[in-house]
Amino acid sequence: MMRNGSFDNLNSPGKPMPSEPGSSIGAAIAATSTVPPDGVCTVTFSLAWDCPDVRFGSGRTYHRRYTKFYGTHGDAAANIAHDAILEHGLWESQIEAWQRPILEDKRLPEWYPGTLFNELYYLNSGGTIWTDGSPPFHSLASIEGSKFSLDRAGSNLGHQGDIAVDILGRMASVLEQIHTPLTTNSAFGTNLLQEGEENVGQFLYLEGIEYHMWNTYDVHFYASFAFIMLFPKLQLSIQRDFAAAVMMHDPSMMPLLQDGQCVPRKVIGAVPHDIGIYDPWFEVNAYNLHNTDRWKDLNPKFVLQVYRDVIATGDKKFAQAVWPSVYVAMAYMDQFDKDGDGMIENDGFPDQTYDTWSLSGVSAYCGGLWVAALQATSALAWEVGDKDSAEYFWCRFQKAKIVYDKLWNGSYFNYDNSSGTNSSSIQADQLAGQWYARACGLAPIVDEDKARRALEKIYNYNVLKVQDGKRGAVNGMLPDGTVDMSCMQSREIWSGVTYAVAATMIQEGLTDMAFHTASGVMETVWAEHGLGYSFQTPEGWNTTDQYRSLCYMRPLAIWAMQWALSRPNLHQQEMKLQVKEDSAHHAGFAKVARFLRLPEAESSKSYFQSLFDYTISKFGYS
Repeated sequence: MMRNGSFDNLNSPGKPMPSEPGSSIGAAIAATSTVPPDGVCTVTFSLAWDCPDVRFGSGRTYHRRYTKFYGTHGDAAANIAHDAILEHGLWESQIEAWQRPILEDKRLPEWYPGTLFNELYYLNSGGTIWTDGSPPFHSLASIEGSKFSLDRAGSNLGHQGDIAVDILGRMASVLEQIHTPLTTNSAFGTNLLQEGEENVGQFLYLEGIEYHMWNTYDVHFYASFAFIMLFPKLQLSIQRDFAAAVMMHDPSMMPLLQDGQCVPRKVIGAVPHDIGIYDPWFEVNAYNLHNTDRWKDLNPKFVLQVYRDVIATGDKKFAQAVWPSVYVAMAYMDQFDKDGDGMIENDGFPDQTYDTWSLSGVSAYCGGLWVAALQATSALAWEVGDKDSAEYFWCRFQKAKIVYDKLWNGSYFNYDNSSGTNSSSIQADQLAGQWYARACGLAPIVDEDKARRALEKIYNYNVLKVQDGKRGAVNGMLPDGTVDMSCMQSREIWSGVTYAVAATMIQEGLTDMAFHTASGVMETVWAEHGLGYSFQTPEGWNTTDQYRSLCYMRPLAIWAMQWALSRPNLHQQEMKLQVKEDSAHHAGFAKVARFLRLPEAESSKSYFQSLFDYTISKFGYS
């Protein structure tokens, strides 16, 4: 080859022979061409491989998405390479056409478009798996009888008189499933597809290459803007999985790293932290540091994402299919409003995405998410035609909003109201609820003046007081201008949160401030004089440039900035509510909430039997 410049004179005796199984082989490819003076010649190579199946530790095996087009026999590499050679020019032109409006947008700083596109590396490099949406090869009916979900077959949402009665009936039906497992006993969201909807498959990506959990939901909350803007059907697929997971119940016990106690893996009504790792969709919550069934941010984040996705896509069938899960997720959270003032309280341990940073009482982060979720639930109820629920949750929203506003101290919202050592910390992410409410086209959850003043405080303290404003926004800063050193995460700068804060600034009209804030991530990750993290953006780094968790999901939140800049058209109905407390509906919601807050020991066959008897006698439901 080196001597002749081609494969024409290899002196190979006889015909080429396939390699022996197990032997080590090499491969080479070459092309020759004559290039005239001042001419151009392009030689195209295509490298392809065909690995049609993915197998998890549990033994369940799935077909990958591309097998729908190339078959499942593992012999399609040549066809894939052939199609790439023929079509790559078209693909490249389509990519250029998609990128061109952003590249030519004169409003944007020079660094932004490249960073925006480059952060998308993680969609492909995040351990990504995309199945064809079919059940695994092993029968779904082999699931242990202790795990069950609420069967939605035959659901007639939108025509029920009372959603609470419908939900209670579904819960009662669990009794029949405990010893007769169904194929729906999983977080397999394809079971929620409505007639005429396309099954685009199921999508998995890791929280990070150091945190092996699929579709970590508290982090996906930030990253999901990339999906809903670029691959909306995949986002809806992920959401269906989590909607199904809300209805799952897995009482098998798992030990916690926090204190060694054993807790049920997943209780009904709780949004799981992740979709699993060993047996995704069937054994959720691979995370075991804390009991995430007690986390305060997961359920509101589910509700907010669902509403955003409904109005972004206009998909009413999706809305109808997941509405019961939204209702149950909100009812589950009722147990965390301990004093009945409409606001949830944190429990004094790290019960949210900042899982080494404790909160107690009413908090800016979780409280804001809760207020926004109440409003989103009201709006979603209106979208699906459940007027009573829309009015009820609107009343709850107004009540919680008043409590949340008490965190305002004159220049920002306090970290929490516990009077603890860091209760007055300036949290960069304090307006997460405001961010999502505005992104969803909902009313602000705080006065616009307060939002702007809080963001200016964050900019002047969390951003500018750290390495001259060239590292992003530190998570926690004390009022005296020093970094909150109370825990590892309070003193970290999270790349994805910095992008989210920048998106919030854009929504509040502070665009220059937003780009300067976000530029700190670019300077750290992508700039030639930065820290060398290109295409492996970490979760974060501290003020002395020590990084944690390379290749992480959350930095995809830069697409939230693009969402705020582009102001997409949202398919929203105008709500015309008669704002009054609906006592009858309140009673139904309270009954669902009371069921969901029962201790695990009471969630037994005898309780389900009594619930079943109650729904029959009280509501005439069967």
